[in-house]
Order: sequence, then structure tokens, then C-alpha cells
Amino acid sequence: MEKTEMIYGTRAVIEAILAGKEIEKIMIQSGLTNDLIKELITTARNHSVPFTFVPQEKLKRMSTRNHQGVICVLSAVSYASLDNIIDKTYGAGKEPFLLLLDRVTDVRNFGAIARTAECAGIDAIVIGEKGNAPITSDAMKTSAGALNHLPICRERELKKTMQYLRENGIRVIACTEKTEKTLYDTNLTGPIAILMGSEEDGIADNLLRDADELARIPMRGKIGSLNVSVAAGVAVYEVIRQRG
Repeated sequence: MEKTEMIYGTRAVIEAILAGKEIEKIMIQSGLTNDLIKELITTARNHSVPFTFVPQEKLKRMSTRNHQGVICVLSAVSYASLDNIIDKTYGAGKEPFLLLLDRVTDVRNFGAIARTAECAGIDAIVIGEKGNAPITSDAMKTSAGALNHLPICRERELKKTMQYLRENGIRVIACTEKTEKTLYDTNLTGPIAILMGSEEDGIADNLLRDADELARIPMRGKIGSLNVSVAAGVAVYEVIRQRG
């Protein structure tokens, strides 16, 4: 990770938040409870900036600089407003096509998915506030520059986001092996959002229950699943095929 992607020290991170910097996440050393740390936490919450508490050893591995127990990782992209994306898409006479990612943690997978999404003309990728791959210069490089053109929306809770999408006429199709129905037997026309899950355990159960439909990619070999970036490509281009 390049040094230019990080900000060190409690006061410097507070100022970065107030200045409107695009922040991927803030890591705070576990056990710190002084007034400045409390101010940082309050500021982060008020500005919907993700933060987490980590062991001192992790911060030491990330940097040898005097970080005062706080390291802020900057995002390589400016996050877009989901409201604006939906309004703009409908306003242009188009049917929204979104990709939702639940805890895709590998930077290379995320970059590859972004590259496919941009090539396919997807309107935006939507991610949760926590548990996703950091959007750093490594992700930008893996995406072959696609992240310069593709809007990324970061939402606090994907469960609530899915409800919001339905309220706006957008169906959520969960791509999962936990169903008998295949993508090719599923109606993927109209306003749609494809939901993809993590590399480790797929889509979280609470999100699966809230999806409008579940659909799987047929498997013919001995291995039971595809890499998530490959699976996303299959699902995305099936939508394009059905849209004609």
C-alpha cells in the first residue's frame, strides 16, 4: 500500500473527515479512550465514515510512522449517491442495471468485477460500508482504469438498500448455488440489481431471504463454484443477452 494513501494521527484524520476527503476506512488502536479519540469517533459517525478497532500490532505492520494509534486509509474513488444514480438513469429513459457486492474482500476480484461492470455498461456497483475490499490504487490497477468511469455507491446496510431498490421498482436477483432455478430460466429484463456474495461463504442469509429471486449458474464439472469475478461476468452478460 502506498504511503500517499494513508493519513496518520488522530487530529489529522479528524481534519481529513471535516475536509470531505474520500475515506475508505479508519483503523483505531484498541483500548484508546482519550478525549481526542472520542471526538474522532463522533466525527466519523456524523459523517458516515467507517471505522474499526484493531490491535496495536496491526497498525505497526501497516506503518512505522508516529500514528498515535490512528491510521486512515484513503479511497481511490469518489463515492456516488445511489439516489442520484437511480434518478439519473430513470431520467435518461433507461432501466437501471446495478451490481450489489456482499463482502467481496479480494482487491483483485473487486477490480476484475469493476472492469466487467464498466465494459457491460452497468450504472453502478453498490457495496456495504464494512467487510469489502478496500478501493485503493491496487483495485484501480486491477480494474484497468474502469474505476475511473464506473460509479461506486457505499451504503451502510445492504439489507435496507435492497428494500430501497424495490421501492424504486428495481428487482434484486441473488446469484447463488442455494437454489435449483438457473440464471437462464430467470427473467432478467427490466430494472434489475444482481447480488453477488463473498469468496468465502457467498451471500449472507439475511440478504438471500430479502432477494426477489434466487438464481444459480449451472455447474457441469466436479468443482462446485466459480471465482466471484467470473460468476459476476456470467450473470452480468446474461442480463445483457436477455435485454437484447
